[in-house]
Amino acid sequence: MSYPFFAYIFRMRYITRWALMRNTRVENVEEHSYEVAVLAHALAAIGREIFGRETDPDRAAAAALFHDAPEIITGDMPTPIKYYNPALKTAYHQVEAVAQDKLLFMLPRELSCVYQPLVRGEDEEVGRYVKAADKLAAWLKCQEELKAGNGEFRRAADETLSALRKMGMEELEWFLEHLAGAFQLTLDDLG
Repeated sequence: MSYPFFAYIFRMRYITRWALMRNTRVENVEEHSYEVAVLAHALAAIGREIFGRETDPDRAAAAALFHDAPEIITGDMPTPIKYYNPALKTAYHQVEAVAQDKLLFMLPRELSCVYQPLVRGEDEEVGRYVKAADKLAAWLKCQEELKAGNGEFRRAADETLSALRKMGMEELEWFLEHLAGAFQLTLDDLG
């Protein structure tokens, strides 16, 4: 029997993000998932190495790689729509759960237990880092668009930064203070 889980995972590159916004550079779910994995790893490493938390950066990175996997089936629904009201948010979470089930069914039973916590986001502590990294990746995308002169992302940048600050994570604040500024530099300035 052939199991299509990974063939589906590799189709994340065909799902476009920010569909309602004019983009200077189109972003897809696959590259977004990679960026979220890098950022989740960084935030968890900051948590462990700087703030003494018992975190696992590798686990955070792995979970982040799969955090949007259900979108292979559901597509990427714009945030303002999926969180518009409680009923729509609940319905979206139900659709997402069905998509998670479908994806996990595409694996041999022996591997399903390995990927279930990643696809479902079952580890709350890891999930906190993935959610923060997801939001941070969105803010960095906004910064990239603004840097390219696309003012359409100004409001999204402000709202996303506000949401990041409301998370109250020392790791995020540390990242913003010490690492985020480099994203404003040109390649020559990065040196």
